[in-house]
Amino acid sequence: MQDPYTISRFGLIRHAQTVWNREKKIQGFNDSPLTTDGEQQASGWGKILSRFPWDRILASDTGRALTTAERINVFLKIPIEADFRLREQDWGRWAGKTIAQVKAEQPLELAEQTNAGWDFRPPDGEDRRSVLARSRAALQDAFTRWPGENILVVTHEGVIKCLVYHLSGRQFLPSEPPLLKSYQLHRLIHDGDGLGLEAINALALA
Repeated sequence: MQDPYTISRFGLIRHAQTVWNREKKIQGFNDSPLTTDGEQQASGWGKILSRFPWDRILASDTGRALTTAERINVFLKIPIEADFRLREQDWGRWAGKTIAQVKAEQPLELAEQTNAGWDFRPPDGEDRRSVLARSRAALQDAFTRWPGENILVVTHEGVIKCLVYHLSGRQFLPSEPPLLKSYQLHRLIHDGDGLGLEAINALALA
């Protein structure tokens, strides 16, 4: 039986820069490799993160997240687990395009979706509530499997936003001020009763 006072901590980071990030293309379930700068980023993060007592890495199963995790793990030397539930939001028919292209081709639909908050869903894609549900389930299962551990989670911006915005009571509307800074580690905690928010923008990686 699990100790009711067991606490697990999750440190959430986004994968390093990819080719499509540099080209400002939407990736979603699609993938592109890390750039040379991205590879160097991930290695640098490994040096920074090695100062903290991590027990394992939990990563999205996309190539960009796993490559980031593997480069970090050169310094951490801990087990890596992949979980498909930590993938980026599926952007459907908008994947592979830039936001500027989508705005030019489907301005009304983009405007409607941008103002939909948690119900934002690209054509043939996935809504944010689904991303939240699957990513929360992944972390809940991690807590159950590895209670009391400090787990580094290498995932995607959309996943991090869904988890942090939910725990912060945000509506995911464009009128809300920015909350997350680029290339930061964010801390979540699980105390047995569920996930909680420990710190946003807790550690700068760049």
